[in-house]
Amino acid sequence: MSAHLALTQLVPFAAEELDKNKVTPGVLGFVVFAVLALAVWFLMKSMNRHMGKVDFEEAPEAAADTPATSAAAPGK
Repeated sequence: MSAHLALTQLVPFAAEELDKNKVTPGVLGFVVFAVLALAVWFLMKSMNRHMGKVDFEEAPEAAADTPATSAAAPGK
C-alpha cells in the first residue's frame, strides 16, 4: 500500500513541473527517426538492385490481329 501511496503523491508534482511549451522529442526521438531513415535508404537501395536484374520484354499484341476483334468493332 505504501508504494501506491508514494506514486499518487509523486505524480501530481511531476505534472506541475512539466512545461507543455518546452517538450521536445529529445535524443530518443532523433535515434528512432535516424534508424527509420537508414532502413528506408537500405530498402530503396535493395529495390533498385533487384529492379536492375529484371529483364522484361513485352509480348506482341496478338489479339489486335485476329478477325474476331475487327468484326466486333463498330463502324467497320
